Amino acid sequence: MSTTFAVIVTSYNYRNFVAEAIDSALAQTRAPEQIIVVDDGSTDGSQDYLRERYGHDARVTLLCGENGGQLVAFQRGVAASDADVLCFLDADDRWAPDYLAKIGEIYDSRKEVGFVFSDIMLFGDEQRRIGYADKAVDLGYTAISTWALAHWYGAPTSALSMRKNYAQRSLDLPEQLYRTWKLCADNCLVYGASLYGARKYFLPTGDVGYRIHGNNGWWSNRGPASNFLNRLHSRGLISHYARVAGIDNSCLELVKLEYKTKPAPDWAETKRYMRLCMRGPAPLWKRLERALSILGRGKRAR
Repeated sequence: MSTTFAVIVTSYNYRNFVAEAIDSALAQTRAPEQIIVVDDGSTDGSQDYLRERYGHDARVTLLCGENGGQLVAFQRGVAASDADVLCFLDADDRWAPDYLAKIGEIYDSRKEVGFVFSDIMLFGDEQRRIGYADKAVDLGYTAISTWALAHWYGAPTSALSMRKNYAQRSLDLPEQLYRTWKLCADNCLVYGASLYGARKYFLPTGDVGYRIHGNNGWWSNRGPASNFLNRLHSRGLISHYARVAGIDNSCLELVKLEYKTKPAPDWAETKRYMRLCMRGPAPLWKRLERALSILGRGKRAR
């Protein structure tokens, strides 16, 4: 049975862009079961525009409400979804027609994979490709690496997809975290899926268009203070997920096993797991033994 997809488009004051995003979802060669458009209290006429353009299109579900931020918009979209896999699309971005067909092949053939992310192609004020790697990578499980090192196995919103249960759990956050992650909820999806045990897969499609306008690129204005606060807040979010998942220092004994779930780890990933092996309460000789075994397997994988 083929995997079913729901596309969640979130928008706030993007009347000039949102139709291009929605139309790119409607134009997919592998049609999604649902296209859910969440307007987050726009004040630029977006809601009337969306009702006029898509209000009679049975393929599109419009959810227009008060402003709550990206996290709340994600939650509303996920709650309205009824599909195996959820794909997220920002209202100022767009997909090429074969995007869902390409990631769908992974979900159809690899039932154990819970999270697929892609590269992005910048357009607008800047043109270049950004991706996790130059080729497809089965990243295996990433819970311990994410918990211990805060490594980000993911991409911006429009290149993210995951099985519905991981999105639901990742967005189920206590009230005290809402303000911090109100506008950066893609971090919740990326970190939460890792800590809750999603097997991750990077698939470069070249099909995700990420529009650059103004300073919307996440790499803009990243000074020392911003970098520190981003890392501090990320650590707090990861710690929350770890508490819920029951991940603590005792899990460092499982580093070698997590590393073995990666069929062809690159050198950067191998070094990352060697560092992890040197942590924890085990005797030094045992930690060295684990690190060297990972080094040996890494060389064989390459």
